[in-house]
Amino acid sequence: MPEETWHTARLIPTSGISGADEQERRAVSALLAVISAVKEYGRAVLAPLGAPNGALGCYIEVPFDLPDGRNVRPDGLIQVHRGQRTWTALLEVKTGTNALMADQLNDYLDIARDKGFDVLLTISNEIPPAPGVHPTTGIDKRKLKKVALHHLSWSELLAAAQLQKEHRGVADPDQAWILGELIRYLEHPRSGALEFNDMGPAWVEVRNAVSTGTLRPSDKSGPQVAGRFDALLRYTALQLGRQLGTDVQVGLSRKELADPSLRANSLTAELVNSGTMTGSLRIPNTAGSVTVIADLRANNVVCHLDVDAPKDGRPTTRVNWLLRQLKSASDNVRLESTAAHSRGAGAAELLSVVRADPTKLVLDATKELRSFRLAMTFPMGTKRGTGRGAFVDSVTEAVDVFYRDVVQGLKVWAPAAPRLRELPPEVPTSGFAAVLASTALSSQDEDSELASVAEGSSESQATEYVPTTASSGTM
Repeated sequence: MPEETWHTARLIPTSGISGADEQERRAVSALLAVISAVKEYGRAVLAPLGAPNGALGCYIEVPFDLPDGRNVRPDGLIQVHRGQRTWTALLEVKTGTNALMADQLNDYLDIARDKGFDVLLTISNEIPPAPGVHPTTGIDKRKLKKVALHHLSWSELLAAAQLQKEHRGVADPDQAWILGELIRYLEHPRSGALEFNDMGPAWVEVRNAVSTGTLRPSDKSGPQVAGRFDALLRYTALQLGRQLGTDVQVGLSRKELADPSLRANSLTAELVNSGTMTGSLRIPNTAGSVTVIADLRANNVVCHLDVDAPKDGRPTTRVNWLLRQLKSASDNVRLESTAAHSRGAGAAELLSVVRADPTKLVLDATKELRSFRLAMTFPMGTKRGTGRGAFVDSVTEAVDVFYRDVVQGLKVWAPAAPRLRELPPEVPTSGFAAVLASTALSSQDEDSELASVAEGSSESQATEYVPTTASSGTM
């Protein structure tokens, strides 16, 4: 057999997966084994759930009896022991396109409450539209008084693994290799850990209704698409964070974080009124948040970023400051300027035009420029899935290109450091030159006065008077 057809032995093989049950069982076992073996990854996953830092034990398919006599087996159980305290989480996992079931989760919440467990953790390919929102409806809220309910998508778990291994680091080389094996497994199509690849069954209906202007606030399809758009933004943030090695977050206000329904309602209203859906991404150590606008009427995706202009210099000087940071940017980047005390839209031109003539962004030279907006427009995919001509890929690719061309090379303006005042040479304190100095130097003297004094002192030293003696005469 030629070596080209040989398969490398893997710690977590993808071969031999016979069906959905086998796929789910293998994914659970692999994940829990790596969480317990690689300490750094275990802490990255469990610490946000409230788990303490301690000895970790993971189990699969632990049986429990319900009060009605039924026997159930949650997919997994995690325990963390620290001192006299034991933190316990039940685990329910779905792979592929399988969705979590509310009845099953309600049973597991009953078990967790009766046994004094802390958390019910669910894992699936479903991405909630906002942090803290569970993708499953129909869960009895009364059962959440003593048991916390958390959800992680497979995309989040994969992103956390890549960030830990490639950017944050794993101390033990063998554990780093084990974590790499989990990454290989989750990236394989047969693992059941899918990427975000569908805008939902209501996408085509909403897209057509927006085009014809017939989408109504009472339509149930609008909130469904709005929720999928927010899920897509979270997925895009995870994908970008995996590439950058940092934690990219979806930009939400404090009110929206406290009440996710506010974001859902405002996004649905925007979709109905203007045919657009808007969100933002917060990327650490960048000049600002990246705003993403999907315009279903114009069939394009717009990414833009706002940055403050320098606080000093003429308007054209401030424009040139921006141009120096965009040397490698595409000519089709749109630049907009906003001047102080101005009403209406500011100047707007393509980068190619402004490079040739920076004054194109200055409408009134007497007004100082306060800020700039940098934007790029991309064609929008219309298909609900992924691939060529798909909406999901058009959004993720637009964010990647905009970040590479514009955001990563942009820095916030900072004033120059204050410089020490340069003093002239010291004025002689003895001799005839000291007599010629009319006043001592002061910190209140202007620079011109200091220079004048210094110049006068040097001249006096050059023409210093030398008195003659009596012996120089003739007898």
